[in-house]
Amino acid sequence: MDMMPTNATDYLLNWVFATNTPDYVTNLKLAITPNATTVYVTNWMLPTATNTLAYWLNWRFLLCAIVVLTPMVFAAYLIWRYEGSKDTDDEEEDENVTKGTLYADDAWRPCLEQIHPACLLAFRVFAFGTLLTFLVWNIIIGGAGIFFYYTQWTFASVIIYFGLGSLFSVYGCYQYCTGAVGDHVMLDKDRGAYVAPMPEENGNQGNISKSWVPEQHYVRKTAGTWGYIFQTIFQMNAGAVILTDSVYWLVLYPLLSHLPQYHYKPTLIVIVMHSLNAVFLLVDTILNCLQFPWFRIAYFTLWTGIFVIFQWIIHACVSIWWPYPFLDLSSSYAPLWYLGVAVMHLPCYFLFVLITKLKHSLLSKWFPNSYQCMAS
Repeated sequence: MDMMPTNATDYLLNWVFATNTPDYVTNLKLAITPNATTVYVTNWMLPTATNTLAYWLNWRFLLCAIVVLTPMVFAAYLIWRYEGSKDTDDEEEDENVTKGTLYADDAWRPCLEQIHPACLLAFRVFAFGTLLTFLVWNIIIGGAGIFFYYTQWTFASVIIYFGLGSLFSVYGCYQYCTGAVGDHVMLDKDRGAYVAPMPEENGNQGNISKSWVPEQHYVRKTAGTWGYIFQTIFQMNAGAVILTDSVYWLVLYPLLSHLPQYHYKPTLIVIVMHSLNAVFLLVDTILNCLQFPWFRIAYFTLWTGIFVIFQWIIHACVSIWWPYPFLDLSSSYAPLWYLGVAVMHLPCYFLFVLITKLKHSLLSKWFPNSYQCMAS
């Protein structure tokens, strides 16, 4: 006789059984069954066939598709609206210079003048090496199949961010040491730059001994394509790591840790994958000069949407387990799960927006003469 899950623990057991090998399932069932003289596997413990038309041609998938595709369409509009129309005249460009504008030195310049760019470089190299080491370790243990999870997608993306950041910081250290920042060598912002008299002016030195250029600033170059890619990856990761870590620690971990007689102890790799990436990204956020315009939540939205569509394509072709139980479309509550996760994108992203605004507010007050970042 078929048994149906009666509570959240049973549902999580369903997921555990569906995502592990038969030997592991047998051992786990023996461990949690009070009278372990027999082992049985009921139908609800087995994954539902996902490569059938009945699984996809129904109202549940229709609603879930609307939940996923609608934000993606809106995200595409935001990118077109704020990123696609760069060909504006000079006046409009001056007025909108703070709306997502990235300067070339923003990718490597620390937020305070007292912090040498080499400090940011050292941190980024350390973060890159540490995260890459854990990822390689995880691949050795779990194989390439770990990239079936959104966590590994995001973790790898964070590694790419710190790798690119290290390259930008190396270039920035060279620029900083040579004094060549922007289109010209940095000028004295208080007194201007001294200009030596031309030879033909030597006869008039009695009247003009020195010539001073009025106060001016060095010209800052706007970032190129790679600079904007770097900033986009930064903002996309900011929302993704918060989403990944919050879902794991606030939803999955509490439920899994209360499985009957199942001692759920996170391994070092699991802890790193769901915490250290966010810590490193937060430290880099405090140190760097990158802006955090709100409209780039579009890339975060597309990142998650692409992952979900990737899962749909895989499951439509092959009947396999879902990496996360809330992605399973067989449940009548699937549209609510999808909607809940979609809504979570807003607080996850705007938490980082709040952090950057708080950083700007505090550091600009505490270090008014050395704070170098622009408000987002």
